[in-house]
Order: sequence, then C-alpha cells, then structure tokens
Amino acid sequence: MMPLTMARTGDTVTIRKINGKDETRQHLASMGFVERGLVTVVNEIAGNLILQVKESRIALDKSMANRIMI
Repeated sequence: MMPLTMARTGDTVTIRKINGKDETRQHLASMGFVERGLVTVVNEIAGNLILQVKESRIALDKSMANRIMI
C-alpha cells in the first residue's frame, strides 16, 4: 500500500484503507472517500490533489491525501 499522494495525474486508483481518527475517516467518507471506492487524480498542485470521486471533483490537501492508502 502507498498513500494517495503517490498516484500520478490521470491515474484511477482503488482506496484500500483510510488512516486517522474516527472523525477524520467519517469526514472523508462523507465526501465519497470509502474503502474499495475509485478515485481519479485530476491534477496535483504543490502536493495538494484535485480528485474525481463519483460525480464530484474535490480538492484535498497533502496531509489529508496522505491518510488515504491505495
């Protein structure tokens, strides 16, 4: 496993695990980041990611993206 920040622009990856406190995991889940869910990296700017999750585009900072393992 590796953090989502290691994925390249254009990659579609499967979330294997989400690390962090319960509140953090629930917050990410409310945005569509769930285990076995698909995420596409749209763009990366200074370590921060623009992601396509289902029908939404979401920006995540590097610290949050590092908690999502692929």
